[in-house]
Amino acid sequence: MTVFRSLIYAAAGAALSFVSFAAGAADYPAPKEATFVAKDFRFHTGEVLPEVRLHYRTVGEPSGEPVVVLHGTGGSGAGMLTPAFAGELFGEGQPLDAKKYFIILPDAIGHGKSTKPSDGLKAKFPKYSSEDMVEGQHRLLTEGLGLEHVHVIMGNSMGGMHTWIWGGKYPDYMDALVPMASQPTEMAARNWMLRRLMIEMIRQDPGYNGGDYAEQPKSMRLANVFYATATSGGTLAYQKLAPTREMADKMVEERLAVQFNADANDFIYAWESSGEYNPTPLLDRITAPLLFINAADDERNPPETGVTEAAMKHVRNGRLFLIPASDETRGHGTTAMARFYAAELRAFLESVPRRGSRPD
Repeated sequence: MTVFRSLIYAAAGAALSFVSFAAGAADYPAPKEATFVAKDFRFHTGEVLPEVRLHYRTVGEPSGEPVVVLHGTGGSGAGMLTPAFAGELFGEGQPLDAKKYFIILPDAIGHGKSTKPSDGLKAKFPKYSSEDMVEGQHRLLTEGLGLEHVHVIMGNSMGGMHTWIWGGKYPDYMDALVPMASQPTEMAARNWMLRRLMIEMIRQDPGYNGGDYAEQPKSMRLANVFYATATSGGTLAYQKLAPTREMADKMVEERLAVQFNADANDFIYAWESSGEYNPTPLLDRITAPLLFINAADDERNPPETGVTEAAMKHVRNGRLFLIPASDETRGHGTTAMARFYAAELRAFLESVPRRGSRPD
């Protein structure tokens, strides 16, 4: 299976969900799994769950400098353990060498093995937001792992969005920030319009039945493939891979034929969580050095709109590394392939001073 097909076949926003690859293919320590249970978790709606399960994976030893890596929508920490990402970053001598760093890969609320609607509450589950997911990550790190400070917080796609929030809400908690494939601005324009349409395709399916369904709505597979194709893959790459109608039809048929096991309530909640995303008021509070990585052909976060450039003026220690578009990049999925920015990330991390923990 090619990297490109893996990007498309994964859940629409989980640009790093290549769970079919073996983590052991790269030269880094085997991941370890654990779960922290947060008591009396309060959501932004005011609703409280007596227990929220926060699952996570770690690579390396706790004696290493903590590095937090956040996944995309519909994915999990396991989805970051791929040859294209972890295999380029976590190995010996690589930018996030697991012999030096203690790498923490949380499953966000509503994702992976963390608490989610399909656990039983279904559509009665509290509506969670991006900030609720960051709060869960913060409780995992501080209460569950006892970490007062981390070296780097890095995230891709939804994880990149969370990284922006982390920098503004907890400005002294990290030495550095690396948001990727995201924007430090309100969720809007085509990005939100297509998310909303994908959600409505499922919600208006009679099989959804208000979230109380006996089997997964048939519309969900089509909605997932539609959104993934429309918002990830790269224009030049599509032209190279499907230059004829016959080849384009074949790609569509292959994608529709792939098994898709997501739960509809989990799926809707995960995508809807981005609706209230807006880190703009937090940008002036970010003090940690920040490297923003994006692809020039990112369909969800197009640089040509200028909104990111304007927002970055409020980030005092931030700079942008824009990966040039080519037939080798994959639009929004480009940051799943760390070879495009590993050297830039290494240089950035080597320049970052250790700030240590500080009082709020």
